[in-house]
Amino acid sequence: MSTVDLPAVPRVLIAEADPWSRDLLKQVLLNVRCDARLDLCADGQEALQLLAEQSYDLVIADGELPGVDGLGLLRSVRQRRRHPPLPFILMSHRNDSASVREAVQLAPTAYLTKPLNMQGLTLRLQGLLLSAGQTVSCEVPTLAPGMTLATFLERRRELADGAPLLTDVQLAVKRSLNPNGLDLRLLEEEVRTDPQITAVLIAAANSAAQHLGEGVQTLSQALHRLGTGQSMNLVLGLALKRSAKLSDPCLADYAERYWELSLHTAEYGRTLARLLDLDQERCYCAGMLHCLGDLALLRCLQEWKQAGGELDDEQEVGEALVTFAAAYGSALRTRWRLPLELRELIAAVYRLGGGVYSREALVMNMAAQLARLTEHEGVEELAKSRTARLLKIGLPELMRLRKT
Repeated sequence: MSTVDLPAVPRVLIAEADPWSRDLLKQVLLNVRCDARLDLCADGQEALQLLAEQSYDLVIADGELPGVDGLGLLRSVRQRRRHPPLPFILMSHRNDSASVREAVQLAPTAYLTKPLNMQGLTLRLQGLLLSAGQTVSCEVPTLAPGMTLATFLERRRELADGAPLLTDVQLAVKRSLNPNGLDLRLLEEEVRTDPQITAVLIAAANSAAQHLGEGVQTLSQALHRLGTGQSMNLVLGLALKRSAKLSDPCLADYAERYWELSLHTAEYGRTLARLLDLDQERCYCAGMLHCLGDLALLRCLQEWKQAGGELDDEQEVGEALVTFAAAYGSALRTRWRLPLELRELIAAVYRLGGGVYSREALVMNMAAQLARLTEHEGVEELAKSRTARLLKIGLPELMRLRKT
């Protein structure tokens, strides 16, 4: 099918089992054709059903789909003998000659091996969905008549994309490259202070397609579970989303404050964990992620403004944070299926409930109290706290921690 035959607004089916890879494909495609109509599914049987109900201009399918795999899906499409043939991009982890030959017999438009080369995929999509020299621009969706800020935020809670990026991901990836490719250790150093990147990589590493053995609770574990290609794709893909960066000065200032609080909590958590011979990286990640809801809400407030909504003053931003931030954080951690143990450490940052506490939970509670101290406050009261007593940390240790 040539590009001139494509309709003004193409309809595309993306069939990918892994939710994070599926979302990445969606973002890459929308970056090429922001007006495309997309249908997403996670298994081959649903893809067959959608193909029977709709007419598509392009199919992108994972070769390892559950139920009917990508090859079976392609075979079904070719048996319909559509003319011209329906463009079909097949992706697979298999790059052996036998697998490639089997797929080539069914004439896919492209056979791409995973992890995908995003630049190569983008060029393929441009060739399939755009005429030579064509560009497509899309307006930001506007608010429905009568929409209030409270209603908008309530509706966005379960759909929010998470926190804004606080790291230049293009630069981070560039700095992590060496002559042999991407260095995961360098990439970790570049992105470890970004809550959104940390959360997404941990969530992706724990998704159904990646979950092999124990759950992933730290950035380092996530990077090594995902590998160089998938890690790089996910990090770069985050920058493709709308409102990935905060451009509003007031909202950016709020984000800076929450980022600093996250950094201080994470550093105190790691230092305390090292002092008590506990898991330093788990404590660091819990501290880094505890303001995820506040940051996600700020991103949604920017989307509100971009859609034509008004924010009168800082008080309105503050009130929105007080009302919705905790719910946003809880919804994200649940929807992204962050491990329960990590979520318990994040919860301990805010309060200690009844029952028995792990020493790491106590560490995070103490780290949060230290991070929230103003420069004029001492640690004397903290030394008398229940958390300090349970950790068996006295005033001298807390004073040394405060000076680091």
